[in-house]
Amino acid sequence: MSKNEFTHQVEQCRGIIFKVIRLYINDPEDAKDLYQEVLFQAWRSYPRFKGESKFSTWLYRVSLNTVLTFKRRPSIVKPHEDLLELDIPAPEGRPADELDALYGAIRSFGEIDRMIITLHLDGYSNEEIAGIVGLTASNIGVKLYRIRAALTNMLN
Repeated sequence: MSKNEFTHQVEQCRGIIFKVIRLYINDPEDAKDLYQEVLFQAWRSYPRFKGESKFSTWLYRVSLNTVLTFKRRPSIVKPHEDLLELDIPAPEGRPADELDALYGAIRSFGEIDRMIITLHLDGYSNEEIAGIVGLTASNIGVKLYRIRAALTNMLN
């Protein structure tokens, strides 16, 4: 696997990294460091990516694991050589204040519910979410129903 292949794959899915970081980290400097750490961890484990799932699903798992590890032990994150320049994409089709309100509401949920709603909003099926989170697809459906109801109450 070449660096160019990896870079291309990450460029196609880098919004996933930004979403995961934004949902768990508030400090902009930590977010920049964490972005580099996610890229480093993804590059390091890329040779083990067997293609059994979509690249985006695999990258989401790497991002989430890296972010959760960072939250538990913040001193482990060290800046690495830039693998890609940090350029946070602007959200399309939504006013910034509406998106900030949505992210703020999602941040109020526990880690599992945060993962579930983020994956759902990214278009993953209940079966795919179940595979990532480690729950059954029917349990994901129930949780999504409750999360959507809670979000509706929070945002209205």
